[in-house]
Amino acid sequence: MSVLTMPAQPGQDTTPSPVPWRGMAWVTWRQQRATLIAVPAVLAAVAVLLVIFGLKVHHDYAGLVNCPLDQGQQSSACAKMFSNFNSTDWPLGNTCGILLQFAPVLIGAFAGAPLLARELETGTYRFAWTQGLVRERQAIAKLALLGVTLAVLAGGFGVLFSWFFQPFLYVENLNRLTETVFDAGGIVFPAFTLVSFAIGAFLGMLLRRVVPALAATLGVYLTIRLAAWGVRKYYPVAVVTSNSKIFSNFSTPSVPGYPWILSSWVTGPGGKPASQPVASQILNGPPGASVPPGYTEWNRWIPLSHYWPMQFIEAGWLLVLAVALMAGTVWLVRGRAA
Repeated sequence: MSVLTMPAQPGQDTTPSPVPWRGMAWVTWRQQRATLIAVPAVLAAVAVLLVIFGLKVHHDYAGLVNCPLDQGQQSSACAKMFSNFNSTDWPLGNTCGILLQFAPVLIGAFAGAPLLARELETGTYRFAWTQGLVRERQAIAKLALLGVTLAVLAGGFGVLFSWFFQPFLYVENLNRLTETVFDAGGIVFPAFTLVSFAIGAFLGMLLRRVVPALAATLGVYLTIRLAAWGVRKYYPVAVVTSNSKIFSNFSTPSVPGYPWILSSWVTGPGGKPASQPVASQILNGPPGASVPPGYTEWNRWIPLSHYWPMQFIEAGWLLVLAVALMAGTVWLVRGRAA
């Protein structure tokens, strides 16, 4: 049997046309369907548990709010309800809050690190990257589809956790600016998840091994998380006022807790800094105590009403970091293909 081959006509383009983005999305789904099914399934299971436990927490909290006073004092029944809330509901709620701090890195790392590293580790990239798919387009499709999916899932889960944790803000003297509460709600939680995924994908392509990429992702993510905690106080949302004004922003029915006081100092007559003994006496006094004539206590603090500006600032630079890491991943893919 003979095989006839037809030579290419002069001027005829023999380069295969790139696969449409819709086709890229279908290929990504076929390759990553285990992750795209497993992550929503796990989050859904945890969400069911949070709903069940959250209904109990909200029921117990409603009992505390509606508990009557006996001659202005808390009755024994109310005191018992408060004790039970702190001994049963709060330990489990606090545990859930702590575990949620690790959710972004677990979701992002286990989805991002193997994304490209597995093909490099097993050598299947030699076949997978020569099937008419432009390498960069394939990487972009994977990063975009999985990144957006994980961010949306994390955002929905963060909303659920904020509802679940709301009673503890009032009872345990917390507020939305508390580090663990701030990180687990709003748009910062999905932003951290997206960054973790981008770190995993970048390190997976850089190290070309899944397990080392997972370990490195955990270390880099914790470094970024600590850096976020450190720079958060420098966001341009703080205000400086005298002591008499800051306490007017204390707990309200809709916003529990106290403002985040960043620093305090005392000025004496003429606006000069007060001596250390006088400043210590004033600053260490009880909240709202009167200040000696001629002296003023100043505070640099963040009002609870500035929660959303802080959320947008932090989510913004996290998004820029995630996009930069994804761009670096595509650049590494291009270099590997070359």
